[in-house]
Amino acid sequence: MKTSWRRKWGQRTHCQWNSQGGEIKCRRMDGRIDAFSEGGGRVVGVADPRSCTRDDFKTTHSIDDDKIFEDWRDAAAKEKFAEAVIIATPDRLHKDPAVAFARKQYHILLEKPMAVTPEDCSEIVSVCKENGVMLLVGHVMRYHPVSQEIKALVDAGVIGDIVHIQHLEPVGHWHFAHSFVRGNWRKEEESTFSLLAKSCHDIDLICFWTGKKRCVKVSSFGTLSHFTKENKPKDASSCCMDCSVEEKCPFSAKKIYLKTAEQGYFMWPVSVVCSNGVYDIESLTEALKTGPYGRCVYECDNDVVSNQVVNMEFEGGVTAAFTMMAFTQALGVRNTTIYGSKGELNCRGNGPIRVFDFLTRKETEYPAPKPAFIPMGLTAHSGADYYIMESFISAVANDDPSRILSGPDETLRSHLLVFEAERSRKESKVVHLAK
Repeated sequence: MKTSWRRKWGQRTHCQWNSQGGEIKCRRMDGRIDAFSEGGGRVVGVADPRSCTRDDFKTTHSIDDDKIFEDWRDAAAKEKFAEAVIIATPDRLHKDPAVAFARKQYHILLEKPMAVTPEDCSEIVSVCKENGVMLLVGHVMRYHPVSQEIKALVDAGVIGDIVHIQHLEPVGHWHFAHSFVRGNWRKEEESTFSLLAKSCHDIDLICFWTGKKRCVKVSSFGTLSHFTKENKPKDASSCCMDCSVEEKCPFSAKKIYLKTAEQGYFMWPVSVVCSNGVYDIESLTEALKTGPYGRCVYECDNDVVSNQVVNMEFEGGVTAAFTMMAFTQALGVRNTTIYGSKGELNCRGNGPIRVFDFLTRKETEYPAPKPAFIPMGLTAHSGADYYIMESFISAVANDDPSRILSGPDETLRSHLLVFEAERSRKESKVVHLAK
C-alpha cells in the first residue's frame, strides 16, 4: 500500500494488543499504547505504512513477524487473534477498519471523530451492536476527574436545574497553526471540518452534562480568520527557514519546532515533523525546509474555520453556547460556566470548581480531584488520555461495557449534533434535530 502524503507526515499508526486474558489488536496513539502494558496487557501486533514505526513496535513489544503488517486489511484478513483493536487511522479512514474488525468481533477503541459522515458513524454503531462489540470512542474529556466531578455536582442538584451552559475551548494560537493550517487537519476534503476534528470533545461534554435531555435545535457561525494569503506580510517568503520577516511572526516554524528541539524536546509537536523516526536537529531542519510544517501559514491550502460558535437548545428549554477559538494564549484550558436555578458553577481547566449558592450567597470551592500516577506519554488532555485507556482495558478485561462512558449510542448522538451544527453554519439557518 502506498503511503499517502497525509499519512507520511502524520502521527498515526496501526498496531495490535494483547491482554493477560487474551489478545488485543490496536493502532498506536502517539505513545499511548504504553498504557496496555501498564494495565496488564500486551501489544501483540502492529500495522502501519511506515517501516520505522513497525520496527519500533516490534522491538519494544517483542511482536512476532507474522503479526506485523503494512496494511490494516492484512491484519483484518487473518483469523481473529486478539480481544480488541485500537483504530487510530486518519479521520477519513476510520469507518472501513472499524466495520471490518467489528465483524470479526474485536472490541474497539476508536479515535475521535468516529467517522466524517453521519452515515458512516451510524454504520459503525450498527455493526458493533450486531456483533456484540464494545465500542469506545475517544472522547477523552468525559473521563477526566474534573469533568466527572462537574457531572456529579450537577446531578446532585447543587445548582438546581440547569438553565444554560457556556463553554469555551481555547485551541491555542500555535497549536491551530500546527494542526489546522500546516498539518493534517488543515483541509476539509482531506480530513474533516474543524468542529468535528477538534471540538466534538466539547459538544460531547455539553451533552454529557445535560444528561438525558435531547438537543432539539442548533445554530452555528464561524469563519477562517487571518490564515489567508491576503494577510501575508509583504516581504515574507513561502518557507519560514529562509524568511526575512520570520522573527516578527508568532507562527514561525522556527519558533514552534526548531527552538523547542534545541532545548532537547522532541515530543509532540516536533515528533510529528520528524516522521522518519530520526529525532535530531539535522533531520528536523531538513523536514522544515522540504515538508509541510515549514510552510508560511499565509501560503497554505487550509480551508477549515479558525473560530466557531455553536448555540444549542435542549429539551425543557435548556440552552448552551460553545465557542472554539484558535487565537488564544491558552492551549486546551477549557472554561465552563453552568448556570442553574439555584446557583452557578464555574471551572477553568483542571479546577478548582467553584459553586455560588443563590440562597446562602456563599461560594464553595471544590478542589480538583487528584489524579493517580500518570505514566509519561499519557499526560495529554490533562491526563484524560490515561483514564480513557484505563477504562477501555478494564472494560475488555472484565467484559463489562458499563466501564465505558462514551459508548456507541451517546457518541452517535453527540456526533450527529456536530454534523447538524456544521450544516447550520454552511446553510446559515437554524437546524431542527430529528428525534
